[in-house]
Amino acid sequence: MPPIIELKGLKKQYNPPDGVWAVKGVDLEIEEGEIFSFLGPNGAGKTTTISMISGLLTPTDGDAIIAGHSIRREPMAVKRLIGVVPQEIALYPTLTARQNLTFFGQMYGWGGRSLRKRVDEVLEFIGLTERANDKVKTFSGGMKRRLNIGVGLLHKPRIVYMDEPTVGIDPQSRRRILDTVKLLNEEGMTVLYTTHYMEEAQELSHRVGIIDHGVIIALGTVGELVQMVGEKDAIRLTVQEVPGNLIEALKAIEGVGEVTVGDGTITVMADRGRRALPRIINVADDAGVRIESVKVEEPDLEAVFLHLTGRALRE
Repeated sequence: MPPIIELKGLKKQYNPPDGVWAVKGVDLEIEEGEIFSFLGPNGAGKTTTISMISGLLTPTDGDAIIAGHSIRREPMAVKRLIGVVPQEIALYPTLTARQNLTFFGQMYGWGGRSLRKRVDEVLEFIGLTERANDKVKTFSGGMKRRLNIGVGLLHKPRIVYMDEPTVGIDPQSRRRILDTVKLLNEEGMTVLYTTHYMEEAQELSHRVGIIDHGVIIALGTVGELVQMVGEKDAIRLTVQEVPGNLIEALKAIEGVGEVTVGDGTITVMADRGRRALPRIINVADDAGVRIESVKVEEPDLEAVFLHLTGRALRE
């Protein structure tokens, strides 16, 4: 079965011939029913890629095939299949939630009883039924984001693109949106999600593409990507002093690899860090070390990005 989304050498240059290349050649296949996340910092090319495969921007080179349709040759066929949740709020603030959904539903060609029913279904799904007749300008940022998602779902798309849907909202609203993404996927929808929040990509995704400077620099499941930086956990001990014999004693513990000393900290790299932790504490205690705090850091996508680029994801 062919992939539902296939990007072939997709490139975008702004203001050619001398302008910036925002996307430098993306090749990617996404299977139907997958949650795929583009993870990268601001300016990495995520939104430009979404804009091209939505038909909002014309690629400088390359193509994207969405459910068998080329975005270059059949843009309208593609648009009928996709729902787009843009990074910017695309709502009319002086209209109510219901009026916004009704307006966009009419734009999709819906009308009459079927549209009214669909608007009610979407309002319930995004948890805004009780605020259906309130004007959007009275909504919180999280509520606006949820309504933005509702607009993208109105026409029952086969695929939904979500571009940074949780930027600038409170933790409770973020949690609700992440749960909504999972529910959509459980119902069979393919989700292409962009974010610069490592924890979102790690929680949601079947696969992740790490993108930087317009290029996918790593691709795979979270587990596959984390293996790129090794499987050892980092155990960080905050201490007052480090006796000379402690380092060798820590290295002698089964499963412990590198041990480094910083300013008031000892970092121990160990297999299954939480299992090794009691032995590490016992060795430190036997050496007379007073431990002020302990932190176990398991490998994550932040570590992968740092490993690949030499900088933190949010820099």
